[in-house]
Parts: sequence; C-alpha cells; structure tokens
Amino acid sequence: MNAFSVPAWSPELETRYAPLVEKLEQLMPCMEVPLHLPWVAAIEELKRERGAVIMAHSYQSPEIFHGVADITGDSLALAQAAAQCDSDLIVLCGVHFMAESAKILAPGKTVLIPDLEAGCSLASSITAADVRALRAQHPGTPVVSYVNTSAAVKAESDACCTSANAVQVVNAIAAEFGVRKVIFLPDRYLGSWVATQTDIELVLWNGVCEVHEKFTAMEARHTRERFDAKIVAHPECAPEVLAEADFVGSTSAMGKWLEKEKPERVAMITECSMADNLRNQFPQVQFIKPCNLCPHMKRITLPNIHACLRDMRNEIHVPADVIVKARRALDRMLAVGRGEKV
Repeated sequence: MNAFSVPAWSPELETRYAPLVEKLEQLMPCMEVPLHLPWVAAIEELKRERGAVIMAHSYQSPEIFHGVADITGDSLALAQAAAQCDSDLIVLCGVHFMAESAKILAPGKTVLIPDLEAGCSLASSITAADVRALRAQHPGTPVVSYVNTSAAVKAESDACCTSANAVQVVNAIAAEFGVRKVIFLPDRYLGSWVATQTDIELVLWNGVCEVHEKFTAMEARHTRERFDAKIVAHPECAPEVLAEADFVGSTSAMGKWLEKEKPERVAMITECSMADNLRNQFPQVQFIKPCNLCPHMKRITLPNIHACLRDMRNEIHVPADVIVKARRALDRMLAVGRGEKV
C-alpha cells in the first residue's frame, strides 16, 4: 500500500468482522459501517506487524473505540494501562496530554498520537510559569494538577488527579504535606465541585473545558421535563448544571451508575461519543443526547491511526528532566487509584 492508497473494501470483510458490524450498526448509521471496515482490517494488520497496542479514550468515535482499540477507558484507566503495558509501541487515540502521560509513565516505549494537533482547552489554559507564580503567591501550598495538563505543568505539580479521584488526591496531598490549603488547577468547575466534597481550602485557576462549559442548566431541565430522563453530568460542567443532575461523576463512574440504577432514559451531560459507546453496553436504556462533540478528540480518525502506524509518525517526546518530575506527580495519582464511590 503506497502513501496515497486507500484500503479496498471486499465482501469478505463483512463476514470477517460480522460481530463488529452488528455492534456498530446499533451505534451509527448503518451505511457508514462498510466504509470503516477496510481501515479496521488494515490497522489490525499493521498492529500485528508492529507489535503495537492501541489505547482509546471513551470520547473516541465508536469505529475507533470498538473497532481497533485494545485498551479503552477514561484518563486514569489509560494512564494505568500505559504504566503496565508490555508492548514497546503505544498508539494513543486521545488528546496530546494523554499521549504525554503515557510517555512519562512508559519512558522506554515509543508513544505515537494519530494527530499532533489534538489538544485540550484545559491543557492550553495554564503554563509551567503560571504554576510557579501560584506557588510564589501561596508559599508552602502543594499543587494538585488535573491530568488535563501538559507534561511541563505536571512537572511543576506535587500530584496529578483525574475526575475519578480528584477529591481523594486533594485529601491525600493535604495530609501528606500537613496543610489545609491546596492549589487545584486548571479546571475551575471541577475544582468548585471538589471543594464541595472536602473541607480542604482550594485555590483555583480560571481554566474550563470547552466541551463541558457549553452545557446550561436550562438544557438539563428541559431534557428532564421533555423526556422524563435522569441527568448524569461530568464535574467539568458549571455548578448550576451539576445542581440539576441526578448523578455527578467521572467518565467511568457514569457507566457504573448506569449499571447500578438501570434508568429507563438518561441524558449524559458530557462528550457525545460517551453515550454512543455506552449504548451497546446498556441496550435497555434510552440515551437522550444533549451532548457536545470535542473537536480535538474528533481529530483522531481511522485513516490517521493507520498513517501514524504505517509511517511511525507523530512520536511523543518529553525531556528527561520533565519526565522525572512529572512521574512523581503521576505516581501519586496512581497510588490513590480510583477513589470514586457510586
């Protein structure tokens, strides 16, 4: 296959991938499914040749999440998988900070990302210099940085967290340092929610997720009233949205809540593909979708996954000194694990 060729479709593909076809036809327009199969087959062949592992975040589109990923999950699950991965080659289907985290936790491995421009509004909202300035303003106050940050910011932090363990990490770092105040960055909405779950004082940064900040309380109320749906919201949403929710939790906790509660109808107040990827797991639940797409996650496609594996391009590099410092912060996050209760 040359640099410009497209893998060809054949009837045999629908037979070979019959279980995947059945699954994807429940999650997307059925006419789209045959278009994905040649890419899935070509990527599977390259994975075998390269000995690669593909990791995909829960916000990836179904053809990636179900079609080619070996490991799927939220930010914490992917970080844990990177730390434990046996393969020497990881393709991270997510955004740039996730690929950096994989490289920090597996520095001896090659980590590729299908699109180097797959960024994050939270990660771009704060720099390492900003963290140093915050430390100067609040001497002796430890810094907890959300995993949605650059490697350089992680290196300036005492601990990282995800939405699944933010409360537990804040409590743990405050106890370790013997303080009652913690700098929490960069998501002000997640930080505001964490502040309601702990008695530790939080110093917040003014960052937001461009996907979750768009949701409004009026949308949540309208969805509940119009569809008689339960509301499940990610803590990156604004406080007035969370106040309307039946459950607030991380990406993974949302799935656990659905498994426990088994609602008839639910609205997932988060990125659209989350509901798409859960629908197959919960066929009895009707998913109402007042959702927003993450433009960065959607930069990852089957063709550019194939291209990055084929050409071994878009390798992630993190300076060795940054890896050492950032690894300490990520290790504290991994030591706490998944503290969220559902």
